[in-house]
Amino acid sequence: MIAWVMYDIENDKARTKVAKVCKQAGLYRVQFSVFLGTLDKSRKDTLQLQIEELINEESDSVYIFPMSKNELQETVLLGQAFDKKLITDEVNALFL
Repeated sequence: MIAWVMYDIENDKARTKVAKVCKQAGLYRVQFSVFLGTLDKSRKDTLQLQIEELINEESDSVYIFPMSKNELQETVLLGQAFDKKLITDEVNALFL
């Protein structure tokens, strides 16, 4: 499945660690607090558990949105949707 991971995490150290586990899961950073990529169910579940261990559930927010390739291709991107310094060919390929 294709998955978006978005977060708002107060603690710098926790935020850095969440970004690291997203990258280790094979996701690509498309904004400072937004990752996109392909995950199988097992990898999504593992990522969820890792993030749960890192965040403060009282103050932080993390969203993991699974979607199909067809749904992704229907996504509307307006303005500077992605940080052009972060976007990769792999992310572009997801939209084609």
